[in-house]
This record gives sequence, structure tokens and C-alpha cells, in this order.
Amino acid sequence: MCIFLSVLTGVVLSVMIAINGNLTNLYGAFWAAVIIYCVGSLVAFALCKMEKEQRPIFGQGPVWIYLGGAIGLITTVFQNFAFGKISVTSLIALGLLGQTLTSCVIDHFGLFDCPKRPFSGKQLPGLVCSFAGIFLMMDTSVGASALVAIVLSLSAGVTVVLSRMVNARLAQQTSVLRSSFVAHITGLPLTLLLAFGFTGASLPQVAAGQLGSVWMYLGGALGVTVILLCNITVPKVPAFRLTLLTFIGQVGMGALLDALMGNVQSGATLIGGMVIAAGLLLNFCIEALCIHKSSASEVVQTA
Repeated sequence: MCIFLSVLTGVVLSVMIAINGNLTNLYGAFWAAVIIYCVGSLVAFALCKMEKEQRPIFGQGPVWIYLGGAIGLITTVFQNFAFGKISVTSLIALGLLGQTLTSCVIDHFGLFDCPKRPFSGKQLPGLVCSFAGIFLMMDTSVGASALVAIVLSLSAGVTVVLSRMVNARLAQQTSVLRSSFVAHITGLPLTLLLAFGFTGASLPQVAAGQLGSVWMYLGGALGVTVILLCNITVPKVPAFRLTLLTFIGQVGMGALLDALMGNVQSGATLIGGMVIAAGLLLNFCIEALCIHKSSASEVVQTA
């Protein structure tokens, strides 16, 4: 079930990115982020009111467990500033590289109170395939002239994992729904500051613009869904595996959406995604074989 939910997270992410992209075209990156966080806060608040959780939201642990929303906003800022400096495919690949490295470190050292899963040789084939898939996705836009964009894209991958882990830790202290609400309500003031600081438009000017279709405002609700799914899977799925499963779901749904909209999906993205999926499948097979051998050995010793 957790494997399915991990892939589903990537599917929802792809749909959310497509919807948010349309909203960004209408309002601009920063004001679109404000709307997304507003909608997400309202949806999460309504869901919290429906649950019977009695634990208070705040004061349940160290301050850093409430910073998931702020870290998520940093991810958006990094990606916005890197966008256009390198290709979208390379941006995705570098972000995935940042996620992969961060996830491996978290698993190896057991950070954020996660079970410690030291790196072993049986994980090496899958890891090699993952890196091969990532580098297949990169192109000539990744060079010395785009060093800042490269660093920002890698950093965005790091912050994606950190935000996911922090939100999940808060969910353990409160609930999966309340963690999503906190992530949105704490990020909202920061999005407003960025919108006022980086755009010349005032709030009345933004409100006077075209409203667009209703579905364009569903990105915030999908953002709540993504956090809920991560809050469920993070404690149960190794960070590295969760990163790859989510990416596979994201690439697969992205290809489907492109086909439906008549867009041409980058061949490098599809090939890289298939190589990463092959590596993940290889790791599953190796783990299953090791478990089978271990079980057989125990049966022999018992006999």
C-alpha cells in the first residue's frame, strides 16, 4: 500500500504542477503562490475541523518541526530563479539529484528520528541506475555559465526532502491533517512578503485581473493532498525509495498529461525515468532475494 501511495504522490504532484502553472501564467509566480497557499490553508483548516484530534497544534515539539511550510516556499523560490537559466529537463534532473543525495544521507544516519538504514552493497545497483537516469536527463544547458541555476536546482531538491521530513515529524506530534494546515498557514505570510517585495502589483490590482477557470485554483487543495500522502509514507518508506517512487509517478503522469494536451515530452526525461524505474525494480528484486535467503537459512537452522 505504501508503494502505491508513494507513486500516487508523484501523480498528484504532476497534476498540481500543471494546474499551478496555469495559475502562474494568469497572476505571476509570486501572487499565484499566495493564492495557492490561501486555498491550501482553507482546505486544510476545513479538514482539521472534521477530525476528532484533541491534541493542540502548537507547542508539541521543537520549533523546527513547524518550518515545513517555510522550507517548501524556499523550494519554490529556488525553482523560480533557476527557471529559464537551464532547460526544464535539466532542472528536474538536478532537483532529483539533490533529493537522492539528501535521502541517502537521511537513511544512512537516521535523521529526523527516522529508522537508521545504513547504506549497503545491495543498494548499489539501484543507486547506480538512479544516477545514470538522472545524468541522461541533463543536457548542454548544464555548464559553467549556468552555475547559479545549477546550485539553486540542486538546493531545491534538498529542500524538497527537508520539507517532507519536517512535515512528517510534525504529523507524528499532532496529526497528518494538522501538519498540512501548519505547513500552509506558516508559509502564507512569507508568500505575501515575497509578492509585495518582488512585484510592483498591489493586491487590488491583482484582484482586478481575469479570474480564469475554477479548476485553476485547485492547486492548493492538491498541495494539501501531497503533504497528507507524504505524512503517511515518510515514516514507513525509506527516504531514498520514496524519492524514486514519487519521481516515477511524476514522470509517468507528466507524460500522460503531455499526451492529452498534445505536448511533446522530453525523450531524455522519459528515458531517464525508465532507467531509474529499472534501478528501483532491481533493488526490490535484490531485497526480496536477500529476505528469501534469510528466511530459508532460519528454517534450516531451526530444523
